[in-house]
Amino acid sequence: MTLEVQREGTHSFVGRNERGAEVRLGRAGAEGAFSPAELLQIAAAGCSAVTAEQLITRRVGEDSKFRASVTADRREGASELDAVHVAFDVDVSSLDEAQREALAGAVDRAIERLCTVSRTLKKAIPVTETFPTA
Repeated sequence: MTLEVQREGTHSFVGRNERGAEVRLGRAGAEGAFSPAELLQIAAAGCSAVTAEQLITRRVGEDSKFRASVTADRREGASELDAVHVAFDVDVSSLDEAQREALAGAVDRAIERLCTVSRTLKKAIPVTETFPTA
């Protein structure tokens, strides 16, 4: 799978995949664009939501809507995130306490085992760059 980021103008970029999807990137605060750090957080929340979807809909209902919000800890002026926090907002009022706890545990285990983004962030993999020199 090839992904690319292309410069469109000053501090304006578009990320694309082979399936035709696009996402606008820019510096923090750029109108109509995500910053790279925001995309990292969105990826963590998105991966958690995609991983948990079937568990949630099977227990809460196929038509259930839910949200995974994300925040991050970042020291003032730092060029790195210290932690990423994903929080689910799901209406579990139809479940009793034992069912809610079982679902929360199943979601946690699934994310720990299957969420590529969270697993990768926790592992802290190397990132390499190449730049043409000739």
